[in-house]
Amino acid sequence: MKTNRALLLLILGTVLPAFAQNKIDDRLGTSAEVLRQMIAHPDSIPKTYLDKAVCVLVFPAVKKVGVGLGVTYGRGVLVCRTGTDMTGAWSAPAMYKLDVGSLGLQLGRSETDYVMLLENKKSALKLLSGKLKLGADASAVAGPSGAKAVGANDTNFDVLTYTRAKGGLFAGASLGSASMATDDDANKAVYGKDISATEIVREGGVTVTPAGKPIVKVLNTASPSSR
Repeated sequence: MKTNRALLLLILGTVLPAFAQNKIDDRLGTSAEVLRQMIAHPDSIPKTYLDKAVCVLVFPAVKKVGVGLGVTYGRGVLVCRTGTDMTGAWSAPAMYKLDVGSLGLQLGRSETDYVMLLENKKSALKLLSGKLKLGADASAVAGPSGAKAVGANDTNFDVLTYTRAKGGLFAGASLGSASMATDDDANKAVYGKDISATEIVREGGVTVTPAGKPIVKVLNTASPSSR
């Protein structure tokens, strides 16, 4: 009996970390594909706003949880521009969590992709310091979409939000008082050590993993430098 229990624990100790790592790798890959498609689509994120962004958050396939509660919760990825002024190439990705409260009920969608553009260094540093709450820590608006969107300097804002609902419908969306925080367990799994989001994206203390390269490539290709 003791031998069987020890064997089971050994198997679980091997399988569970590998399963968790696969989920995180899938998150990185899915985030890259969601962002690639939303950048490429003519009715989605305008290049003008992407070029001005200092950080990009991607939360793929966010689902509503809790019967009758409408609570929406997701896990995604943050990538920021490197350099003192955050105008350089894009950093290694950091893992983040999203909590949008009852927004899922308002949207009436069971699964939605979210992309957020942080348009200035102040909001980016606030996000990297811990939890960022829209409305309290940063002003957020539904992002203009399509090629005819106004220029990035025509409006004053911190965060632009975009969604893609099931079926491919693109739209700007107000996220109310949504909050974002670092996913510390996932970051440790990716980089093999306890590490902060600031160390990942600002201090260059990590090497981009194979699973993280696609999303960095998408951004470096679409918007190689800030303007």
